[in-house]
Amino acid sequence: MRDNPEASKREASNIESAGREGRSGQDAAIAVIGLSKRVADASGELTILHEVDFTVQPAETLALVGASGSGKSTLLGLLAGLDTPSTGRVLLDGTDIFALDEDGRAAFRKAKLGFVFQSFQLLAHLSAVENVMLPLELRGDGDARAKAEAMLGRVGLSSRLGHYPKYLSGGEQQRVALARAFVTEPPLLFADEPTGSLDAATGEAVTQLMFELNRERGSTLVLVTHDPAMAARCGRTITIAAGCLVA
Repeated sequence: MRDNPEASKREASNIESAGREGRSGQDAAIAVIGLSKRVADASGELTILHEVDFTVQPAETLALVGASGSGKSTLLGLLAGLDTPSTGRVLLDGTDIFALDEDGRAAFRKAKLGFVFQSFQLLAHLSAVENVMLPLELRGDGDARAKAEAMLGRVGLSSRLGHYPKYLSGGEQQRVALARAFVTEPPLLFADEPTGSLDAATGEAVTQLMFELNRERGSTLVLVTHDPAMAARCGRTITIAAGCLVA
C-alpha cells in the first residue's frame, strides 16, 4: 500500500478511468495501473518493473520491446496473471485479475486468453489435434474435435492431425500452437517471442499467419519480441528499459 494519500487517490482515479474508458470512449481491453514487481536477491531488493501504466484498446496490436532482462517477459506474465505484482493493478476486459484468487485467475485465463510461447509448449503425449482440442475440452465444448480439425486446416495442417509433436518441424509445432491459441476465439492473445525458436523463413511464415488469424478474429494482441520487423507490424510499440516504460 502507498504511504502517500495523494498518490493513492491518483491511483484510484487512474484505475477507474483506465478500466472504464479507452481513447474512443470504449472500455479498454487491458489497463495497467502502477504495476511494479520487486524480488529479493543476495544484494537486497531488485526492482524488475517500476510503476508501469498503459492501456490497450480492443482489437489493438501492441509490441513490447527492449533488451534482454528489461522486464518485458515479466510484464507479459503479470498481464496474464501467471505472476503477482508487488504493487499495482491489471484490468482485463474490466476485470481486476488480482482481485481474483489463483483459481479465479485460472478460470479467467481459460475463458478469455490465448497464449503463444517461444518453446511451443505442446503436450508431447497428445497429437496435434488433441493439443488443439485441449482448451476446448477444458471449457466443456462438446464440438471440440470438429473445431480443432477446422482450425488446424486453417493453419495448413489438415494432413498432420494425428502426428505427435516430435514428428513435427518447429514451424509446424508453432502452427499447432497458433491453432490452439486461436481455437477458443479469445478476446485477448499474448505471445512471448513466438518466432524465437524458428529460422528466418519459417518465422516470417508464422508471423504472417499469426497476424492474419488475429485480424480475422479481432483479438487484442500483445506480444514480446526482439524482432523489429515483427514489432513494426503492430499498431503500437512500447519500449521497456530497466523495468520502466520509455516509449
